[in-house]
Amino acid sequence: MAVETAENAEADAGAHGGGCACGSCPHSVRTGHRRAAAEFAARRDRLAAGHGVPAALAHSDGASRQWVSDELTQAARALAERAHAERETWHCLVRRRTVFAVWGGCAALLLGQALTAIGTGWTAARTASIVAAVAAAALLTLAAHLHRSRGGLLAPLIGADNRLSTSRAVAAVWLLFVLFAVVLIAVELVVSSGAADQRELLGGVQIERAGGVLSVLALTSAVVVLVRRVVALRVRTQRLQKIRADRPRAADLLTDDAGRGSFGDVQYALVCAVVVALTAVRLARRPQQLPDIPWGLAVLMAVSAAVYVAGKYAEGGRPVILSVVRAREAGDLDGPIRTGDDIEIRGAGFLPPGARTPDRLARMVVRIGAVYVHVPLVPVPGGFTNPTDAALTVPIPVDVEPGPAEVQVITAAGAETNRYPITVCD
Repeated sequence: MAVETAENAEADAGAHGGGCACGSCPHSVRTGHRRAAAEFAARRDRLAAGHGVPAALAHSDGASRQWVSDELTQAARALAERAHAERETWHCLVRRRTVFAVWGGCAALLLGQALTAIGTGWTAARTASIVAAVAAAALLTLAAHLHRSRGGLLAPLIGADNRLSTSRAVAAVWLLFVLFAVVLIAVELVVSSGAADQRELLGGVQIERAGGVLSVLALTSAVVVLVRRVVALRVRTQRLQKIRADRPRAADLLTDDAGRGSFGDVQYALVCAVVVALTAVRLARRPQQLPDIPWGLAVLMAVSAAVYVAGKYAEGGRPVILSVVRAREAGDLDGPIRTGDDIEIRGAGFLPPGARTPDRLARMVVRIGAVYVHVPLVPVPGGFTNPTDAALTVPIPVDVEPGPAEVQVITAAGAETNRYPITVCD
């Protein structure tokens, strides 16, 4: 992993004139972050091999482990600051790219209309489609400028966890499609001269024709509100752990917070894409009216939305401690838990999805009685062995009084586990 990051950084530096160090352009910030990530990975691997630990601490496993953890924690915080700077430049880049994509779509539509008009002639519907596309692109460009600090056109699609929301993206696709169809009919109504044509256009927006598409639009919009409510409520009650992502990614539309493929998201996005494509074909064939979606497809969208919402409601869970045992090294004698010993906490859900980065791992805390103990980072080449999602090891500090005590884990997302009783002996 460290080698790949270093190679990416060197490749970017070579492409930008031997490595840009101006500190102001997006390339410089991105290259700086990749170099910092490569340096952190190399330092972690050196410390995992035992290199760089002060000689005064080498005789004590606990002291050397704590020193290594503190060093990696400070380096992880510096790396997180680099990631924050890259995120700010990403907002600027994605705003420009989305605007270019919108106007590129307008150019593609104009080219397609020109090519399909050969032999059939140019019609008022073709003019109306170009005018509607330009008007929509202008409005989207204005919206991108107003939201330039949050990603431009992607700002409404980014959730509170800084990830692209599948439900918002699906609702936005349907909203833009319906608005384009309405503007298209409005432009045709303006340029039409005959009373019969005007009556046909006005009849094309009647509820008996547009009931299907309006029902799907209402359904997808309701899913956005419902999912936001469900997620917010589950986070407040600590039944769902949410970690803010570094920046939005296109893969967020098809994956969960951990980056794994999500069936609910994939099927919802796939069904939406298929139904939108079919509806667009119907609009292209009859641009004088809103496309009438067959109720069978509307029901298909409803089933897909129900599966998506059910998946959001079922995901996650509270972290839980199942057992606490005294950590034993090879050659140690068996015995009770005493001050200075290491304890291994076994359970589930200690690492929320998206909390695998070093700065997030360093935020984990274990409360032993009234004492808060930060979970030490134990590096190995390519990652960390402590903490993990199912187990973590912490020392019993001298401030813990002998006697009964309760152990509780506080995750990087702020969720608290159940309290597990232990007894600390003299």
